[in-house]
Amino acid sequence: MSITLSDQDQLTLRTAAWGAVSLMSAAGAAGSAHKAATNGSIALTSATGLVGHVLAKAPKGLTGRTVAALADQVLPALTAAATLLKQHAPDEADNFRRTVTVAVDAAVQSQKGEPSPTMTEMARKITEALDAA
Repeated sequence: MSITLSDQDQLTLRTAAWGAVSLMSAAGAAGSAHKAATNGSIALTSATGLVGHVLAKAPKGLTGRTVAALADQVLPALTAAATLLKQHAPDEADNFRRTVTVAVDAAVQSQKGEPSPTMTEMARKITEALDAA
């Protein structure tokens, strides 16, 4: 089955996934925000299937003056993206969830030693947003 996503649907998926990496990077600023962002980005660009095609490029305009402002944009997008894919392409919903989870894990593992409580909490919030779908 082939599914075509609207431009807005694609933007939602990109905002959700790339935003999750941005949130993890911000949460890992005490360690290496750059490594967290790089490792998370590699995970996103390594995705396959419809999700891989959509996430091949980052969204424009994903900004926030604070982490809270970015989270206000990204966390609802994670839920919306997971819901959208569950309704229209259940296999891709699983692919999206796994891809975001791998990106979050990659960001966490970029830190030396144990992940900080800040990164652990941000990962929990991202997972919670995915599970809310």
